[in-house]
Amino acid sequence: MANRKKHSGNGEPGGKGQIQFADQKQEFNKRPSKIGRRSLSRSISQSSTDSYSSAASYTDSSDDETSPRDKQQKNSKGSSDFCVKNIKQAEFGRREIEIAEQEMPALMALRKRAQGEKPLAGAKIVGCTHITAQTAVLMETLGALGAQCRWAACNIYSTLNEVAAALAESGFPVFAWKGESEDDFWWCIDRCVNVEGWQPNMILDDGGDLTHWIYKKYPNMFKKIKGIVEESVTGVHREKWPQVCTVGSAGLVMFLGSEIPGWEEEISKGSLKRTTDMMFGGKQVVVCGYGEVGKGCCAALKAMGSIVYVTEIDPICALQACMDGFRLVKLNEVIRQVDIVITCTGNKNVVTREHLDRMKNSCIVCNMGHSNTEIDVASLRTPELTWERVRSQVDHVIWPDGKRIVLLAEGRLLNLSCSTVPTFVLSTTATTQALALIELYNAPEGRYKQDVYLLPKKM
Repeated sequence: MANRKKHSGNGEPGGKGQIQFADQKQEFNKRPSKIGRRSLSRSISQSSTDSYSSAASYTDSSDDETSPRDKQQKNSKGSSDFCVKNIKQAEFGRREIEIAEQEMPALMALRKRAQGEKPLAGAKIVGCTHITAQTAVLMETLGALGAQCRWAACNIYSTLNEVAAALAESGFPVFAWKGESEDDFWWCIDRCVNVEGWQPNMILDDGGDLTHWIYKKYPNMFKKIKGIVEESVTGVHREKWPQVCTVGSAGLVMFLGSEIPGWEEEISKGSLKRTTDMMFGGKQVVVCGYGEVGKGCCAALKAMGSIVYVTEIDPICALQACMDGFRLVKLNEVIRQVDIVITCTGNKNVVTREHLDRMKNSCIVCNMGHSNTEIDVASLRTPELTWERVRSQVDHVIWPDGKRIVLLAEGRLLNLSCSTVPTFVLSTTATTQALALIELYNAPEGRYKQDVYLLPKKM
């Protein structure tokens, strides 16, 4: 399948995947019951929350069942302008942030060098990214450079609750917790944006959901927004609209060389191996897409002794895979025999229900691409199939004849749902985002038109 992280028209104006609002008049304060909230149908198609899952099932068993939206919490300063799982976890989150700082030298150097100048003084940044210890270092750096920030999560499974608590304790308005429902997801984004007396003038987005929400619900806000820094290639494709001045952060463009070792660690020591406890030697694996993520996955799997097949439609990337010693195949050719299927294209419907029906018993299926649309998980939510929870982020989907597949993270981004990205990789990514925000905020009027830009190599 395609290597490039296209969105295949998903979210594009006028396209089949155009963002849809089932109920534009929905009032967030008139929330459904807990049961109803967990079974909400998709209000916005193909978003970062796209599935029919019960998000609450992914929360830690030690946590109580009360929704953070139903709790009244305050930090030590008396502020309640946040919504996290448990503010009492702040001390643990602070330790994780301090550890991350040690492995993010680029961002810490930027903070030390520029905090006296306050290049972001007056900047009001609304962000929607994964909320991890590394993101916390970025947020606190932006704060040290003079910015005011409000933040939500771009993925309902990747938030570290203790880190969100630490940020809330430090005074950052953070609205996120691990295991949000779909309604929670959009409620959190709205709480970041719809604030009386607070008008954002910068956006930092990962996947385009925040940008879409503002564009659809509060289009007048764009009159004062100087620019958008988008982390993902998928999000950049979604945001190529003439109405929005967008900058594609080069965190993934300039630093692609580190995607390869970064994803090697994810496969060999991180999310996939940790989640499955599998020995990869001798296993047959098909990797869909041979972009930077696919290259790293294939290199790690090959080093562990796996037999690796690659699907790819881009001729240059296909040639690279061939020259690297991997067999190029069509997915239909190997789907019956492989032990693991990994998608990393950024496209949608890469693995269809037909593919899933033909997989061998106990085949592991997971997604390493940015979006959560690559595996058609929705087609598995049918009466004849049985879902069996094995442990957090691991499900058995059982067919009537007894065949089962092992689905990881319900087809969502595996590395941040089941693990984390190496901190050093994120150091450079976060630093380029901070530099992009500084450049956009301080650029003279007219330097940037309504277009998509890459961060200049000089930066």
